[in-house]
Amino acid sequence: MNMIHPGPRAPDRMQARPALLRPVAGRLRAGQTVMQAVGALFADHGCKGGVVSLAGLRCEPMRYVLPALSTDGLHAAWYSDTHAPEGRWTVDSATATVGWKDGAPFLHCHGIWSDGRDRAMGHLLPFDSTVAEDVAVEGLGAAETWFEALPDQETAFTLFTPQGGGDGPGLFARILPGEDVVAAIETLAARHGIRDARLHAVGSIDHIRFAEGHRMDCLATELRFADARLARGTAHVPIEVVDIHGHIARGTLARGANPVGVTLELIIEPTGETP
Repeated sequence: MNMIHPGPRAPDRMQARPALLRPVAGRLRAGQTVMQAVGALFADHGCKGGVVSLAGLRCEPMRYVLPALSTDGLHAAWYSDTHAPEGRWTVDSATATVGWKDGAPFLHCHGIWSDGRDRAMGHLLPFDSTVAEDVAVEGLGAAETWFEALPDQETAFTLFTPQGGGDGPGLFARILPGEDVVAAIETLAARHGIRDARLHAVGSIDHIRFAEGHRMDCLATELRFADARLARGTAHVPIEVVDIHGHIARGTLARGANPVGVTLELIIEPTGETP
């Protein structure tokens, strides 16, 4: 059974805004919070929103949360208490969508990190995690398109929602609860004349089914796309994902079997010619 959210179902299940994407590359500076460092990087490039890989980032302290079942009688899912491991942790892989909240830069990041002994995955807390060493990172940005954290009546969460819109061929998108991830991506891309693209996303899926045959039977999950792509209109979506117990899984999403849980924030980066 899919997640049951408290509010009225929004009529538009795939929200998207066009974007003129450009490379964002630079160094995150030691001593800043992750949010300060990423915010400065995007400001330096004149970009209001986008996506960045945080692979190679070292944090001390590292702070994150896991997905959790809701106990408030309102939300369909929630977050764990803050995990506050000791020492310096290195990000193995992480995707952060970047935008704005309450008039200031904000980001939403899911990733995997380790301290040389233990490995964990979760939802990074960017205001509480500090860059321990300068590190080079790369991503994509847009000057006129961004994600804005806005109250969402359907889920009762505040969620990144695409805003603005340039005249470029890329897309900032949000896929809403219950929509199959693979089908929604293909539908969005076809609607905008995109046949080949790289796909960057963070979000959640309700009870995951992998094309390789394994599954993650959990209502609440946190995931990131891992080298996902669209080829000739067909989406191939490998992911990394963690459940409420901290179990990490990897695999390719099966078609027609993976409904969005709370949200999926997506940037579609065309790699071929578009109309």
